[in-house]
Amino acid sequence: MKTFPLRLTPGQDLRAALEVAVQSQNCRAAFVLSGIGSLSTAGIRLAGAEQPTRLTESMEILTLSGTVAVTEGGKTASHMHMAISTATGQVLGGHVAPGCTVLTTAEVLLALLPDWQFSREPDAATGYDELVVQARD
Repeated sequence: MKTFPLRLTPGQDLRAALEVAVQSQNCRAAFVLSGIGSLSTAGIRLAGAEQPTRLTESMEILTLSGTVAVTEGGKTASHMHMAISTATGQVLGGHVAPGCTVLTTAEVLLALLPDWQFSREPDAATGYDELVVQARD
């Protein structure tokens, strides 16, 4: 395991930037160890919801965690959760959807796993695409 700290800048898509960062390190599997910052827009899929809730206001990232993965074909297989707070102090949490735009900064610590690759495959027991962990060739 190799740690990889990074700072995302205003306007970057949180999820896409983390996937690019992992791929830029010739890696296909990573965990988000820690993440804080701010967002101007957010997409969070709440528990049991089919579609993400979209927010367009200044928000603080309170926590960020999960897996970041890019397959050999460039397909993403990431699964991250975050908790955010709005300007009124309301806290929401759930799955990180594409379209979370960094407002001023996002400070993230990744754990790169260069000997492993993650993918997502349908799981009959859950009905969702679930994490598949394989040793990297």
